[in-house]
Amino acid sequence: MRRAAMAGLDAIAIADVNSVAGIVRAHTEAREIARKVRERSRVDDATGLIGPPCPDHIPKPPSAPIYATPRLMPAARLEFTDAPPLTAIPENRQGWASLCRILSKGRLRAEKGSCLLTLSDLVDFAEGLQLILHPAQLGLAGGCGASGWEQHVHRLTRRFAGKMQLGLTPAYDGEDEARFATRKAEAARMNMPLVATCAPVMHQGRRRRLADVLSAVRLGCRVDALGKGAQANGERRMRSASEMTRLFEGYEGALAQTERLQEICTFSLDELRYEYPSEVAQGETAAERLRRLSYEGLRWRYPHGAPEKVRAMLEHELALITKLNYEPYFLTVRDVVAFARSRDILCQGRGSAANSVVCYCLGVTSVSPEIGTMVFERFVSEARDEPPDIDVDFEHERREEVIQHIYERYGRHRAGLCATVVHYRGKRAIREVGRAMGLTEDTISALSSQLWGFFSTDAVQDERMREIGLDPTDRRLAQTMDLVHEIIGFPRHLSQHVGGFIMTEGRLDELVPIENASMEDRTVICWDKDDIDSLGILKVDVLSLGMLTCIRKGFDLLARHHGMDLALATIPPEDPTVYDMLCKADSIGVFQVESRAQMNFLPRMKPRNFYDLVIEVAIIRPGPIQGDMVHPYIRRRNGEETVTFPSDELGEVLGKTLGVPLFQEQAMQIAIIGAGFSPEEADRLRRSLATFKKHGSVSEFHDRFMRGMKKNGYDEEFAARCFSQIEGFGSYGFPESHAASFALLVYASAWIKCHHPGIFACALLNSQPMGFYAPAQIVRDAREHGVEVRAVDINESFWDNVMEPDGRGGLALRLGFRQVRRLREEDAAWITAARGNGYQTVEDVWRRAGIGPHVLTRLAEADAFASLGLKRREALWEAKAIRSEKPLPLFAGDMDGEGIVEAAAMLPEMSMGEQVVEDYVSMRLTLRKHPVALLRHLLTPGEPNQGLTD
Repeated sequence: MRRAAMAGLDAIAIADVNSVAGIVRAHTEAREIARKVRERSRVDDATGLIGPPCPDHIPKPPSAPIYATPRLMPAARLEFTDAPPLTAIPENRQGWASLCRILSKGRLRAEKGSCLLTLSDLVDFAEGLQLILHPAQLGLAGGCGASGWEQHVHRLTRRFAGKMQLGLTPAYDGEDEARFATRKAEAARMNMPLVATCAPVMHQGRRRRLADVLSAVRLGCRVDALGKGAQANGERRMRSASEMTRLFEGYEGALAQTERLQEICTFSLDELRYEYPSEVAQGETAAERLRRLSYEGLRWRYPHGAPEKVRAMLEHELALITKLNYEPYFLTVRDVVAFARSRDILCQGRGSAANSVVCYCLGVTSVSPEIGTMVFERFVSEARDEPPDIDVDFEHERREEVIQHIYERYGRHRAGLCATVVHYRGKRAIREVGRAMGLTEDTISALSSQLWGFFSTDAVQDERMREIGLDPTDRRLAQTMDLVHEIIGFPRHLSQHVGGFIMTEGRLDELVPIENASMEDRTVICWDKDDIDSLGILKVDVLSLGMLTCIRKGFDLLARHHGMDLALATIPPEDPTVYDMLCKADSIGVFQVESRAQMNFLPRMKPRNFYDLVIEVAIIRPGPIQGDMVHPYIRRRNGEETVTFPSDELGEVLGKTLGVPLFQEQAMQIAIIGAGFSPEEADRLRRSLATFKKHGSVSEFHDRFMRGMKKNGYDEEFAARCFSQIEGFGSYGFPESHAASFALLVYASAWIKCHHPGIFACALLNSQPMGFYAPAQIVRDAREHGVEVRAVDINESFWDNVMEPDGRGGLALRLGFRQVRRLREEDAAWITAARGNGYQTVEDVWRRAGIGPHVLTRLAEADAFASLGLKRREALWEAKAIRSEKPLPLFAGDMDGEGIVEAAAMLPEMSMGEQVVEDYVSMRLTLRKHPVALLRHLLTPGEPNQGLTD
C-alpha cells in the first residue's frame, strides 16, 4: 500500500491465492496513509502542531507520491482443481460474502492450510463478483485449446455474462507483443473484454531475491535448484499509471476496462463493522435484558443493599453502553460466563472494561469496582468507535467445554477462533534462509547459536561471525545475512490464537473465510486479533489459566473436608496473616508472585492491602523495569524520596502510584493531560502500548510528546523521563484492570496457601503442569509448612492427589498415581475400581485390575507396593516375572502347577542414594532425603560422614 501511494495509484486490488488473510493489513495501512495525507495537507504552525486547513491564497503543493491515497480493492485469486485460475473482486458487500463462502467451502473440505476448490463452488456463490480469467500458461503456444482450459471458458462466459474478463498480463520475456495479440484474438472469439493487469508478485524489483528465497522455502529446495520456479527478472513488480500506459500501448481498451472495474468494485472492508450477535432473547431488546441482568446481579452482589456510589456508577455505565450500542457485547460475554458457572467452571474476567460495575454485576469479574480507580470512559468512549476489551480466563483443564459450547450455541457458521500470524524471527529466519541459500547445517547451527550478536550493527555482526570461525566477507554468507535481516518480520504462516473468539449476528463465513484448525472439532478464521481490532469486530478472548484450575480444586477440597463454601468474591478479605506470609516471600506456588524477581521484591514492597497487590503484579514487568519505575516507587513508598507532582492535573493521575506511572492508563493520561494529545492520538498511543506486543511503535510519538509537554509548561527533563517510562510499556505494560483481576487471584491463592497449605499443595499438584515449580519443590514446601505427605500406595492412592485423615485430627496429603511417570489415568481407574478390600500381591493387581505387566513395572519403580511388604527391587522382580499380555484364562492360577509367577530371588538392598535417584526417575520427587543431604559431608568441611548407604 505504501508503494501504491508512492506510485500515485488511485486504487489497487490485492489478491492472495485462495485466501484473504493479508487484506486487513493492507486496509489498515490504507487508512493510515489517508490519515497522514490529511495531516500533511494542513499547514503546521511554529510548534509543529497541526494547524487549520491550507488557505486558498497559499499555493497548493505539487502532486507528489506522499499525497496519493490509494483505495484498496479486496480480492482473491481462486485456483481450481478442474478449471483455470480466476481473480475474484467483490463489487459490493454481497460480493464479499460470496467470496468468503467460496473460500470457506474449499478450506473446510481440506486439512489446515489447504484449499480444494471446484468450478461448481464458484457457480454456487458468484453474486456480486467481478472475475478476471487467467490463461493456464503464459507462453505463446497454444491458445485456449492447447493450454487445456478452453472447454471451461464457454460455460463461464455464459454463466457470468458481463462479469467475466480476460486478463492481459505481461511476462517480461521479450514476447509480450505476440502474447498480447494472441490474447486479444482469444478475447474476441470468446466475446470477453480484456483487462490490463501487471499481476505483480513484489512491490519493487529489489525484492526479487527474497521472492526466490520464499519460493525455495515453500518448495523445500535450495535457491540454486528452483529452475523455472525462480523469478526470471525483477520486472514482476508494481507499476505506476504511466508505466501501465507504456506497457499496454495499443491496448487502451484493456486499460479502460481496468478503470471500469475500479469504478464498479466499490466494496470496502469498513462495511464489515458492527455485525455483532443481537443477543435478543424472549422478546427483550438487548438494552432491556442488560439492564435487567445488571440489577439482578447488583442484588446478588450486595444482598444488604448496594452503596449509592455503586448504583450511580452502574447507571452511568449503562447509559454510556446504551448510547454506543454495546449491549450485545456485554451480553455475549455474560452468557459465556453464565454457561461456565452453570458447569462449575471457575472463570475470571479481565481487560479494559472487565473491572466495571456492569461486569461485576453480570458475574464476569469478582473484583469489586470500588477497589480500583478506573474511569469507565477510558475504555468505553465515544472517541474510540470500537467495542471495549474483555478477556475471560477459564480453568485450563475445562476451557474446551466452553469453546465447544460457543460453537454449539452460535453454530460453526457464526463463530470461529482467530488466527495468529507467525512471523519470521531470529533463529527460524537464519535456519530457513540458510538452508535455502545452501549453507551447511554446521554453519547454520553456528549462526543461530550466536543469534544475539546478529541484529545490532554490521561491525558487531562481522565480529561475532569471525569469533565463531566464519568469514563475513564470503559472498554467499554475506548475501544470506542480508536476506535474514530482510525477512525478519515477514509473515510465515497462520496459527491458531490462544482463545480469541469472533461471533457474528449473520453468517461468519460471509464476513471472513472459515477453515479447519489443526485440532479436531475446531474451526478458525484467517484474521488475527489485530485485524479484528482494526475492523472493530466483536472478539471475546476465551483464555485458559492454570491457577484457576488450582483454585477451583482448592475450593472443592475445602468444601469436602472443612465444609467451607468459598468463591473468588467471598474469600475473607484483607487478612493480615496472608500479607505477613507474602512479606516474608513465602510464595512458592502463589499466582504471579512465585518468580525469583517477585520473591526478591515482596520483602521490599511489604504489601499490606489489596491495592498493594495490584501494584505488585504490575510493577515487576519488563515495561516498568525498562522504564526505571521500580526503584523510584520503592524509594517513595519507603519515605526515602519525596513524593512530588509536576502539576495538580498529573497529581490526580499519578496519586495512587506515588507519582510513578505503572499502568497503561496512566501513560495515556499523561499524554492527554500533559502533552495535549487528542483522543485519536491517545488511542494510537494505546495501541502501541498493547500488552504483549513485542514490536510497538511508541517512539514515533516522541517529538509530538516533547513538543506538547513543553507547550504546557513542563520541564524538558521531566518530559523526557515521562516518555522514557511510557516507552518502557512498548515492550510490556499492564493495564490497571488486568492487574486488579490478577491481584484477586494472587490473594485467593495466597489465602489458601496460608490457612490450608496441604490443600493448596494438593490442588497445585493436581493442576500440573503449570507455574514455575516442579512437584518436588511443591512437596518440599508443603512439608516445610507442617504438612504430612504420604507416598504413592497401591491400596490407598487414587489418580489425583487427595487429602486423608492423618490420625491426629488433621489431614495428610496422599500422593496420587498421576505423579508416576508414563502412567495413564485409564490404568489408574482400573486399579482403584478393582481394589475392593485391598491388593495382597503384585500378581493380585495384575489378575483383578487386568492391567499389563508394563504398568506394574512402572508402579514397582515408583515403590507403590511398599505397604505390601515388598521393597522396590522385590516388587520390580515380581512385575517383570509376569510375562503374559494375553487375557487371563478362566480360573488361571487356581490350578496346581499352572502359576506363571517365578519364585522370589535374593536381591541386594538399595542404598539411600539409589532410592532417591529412583524416586526422581519414576516420580520427579522424593519423600526421602534431599539429594544434597547425601553429599553434604563432601560439600561442608567438618560435617560427619553419613555415607551414601545411610
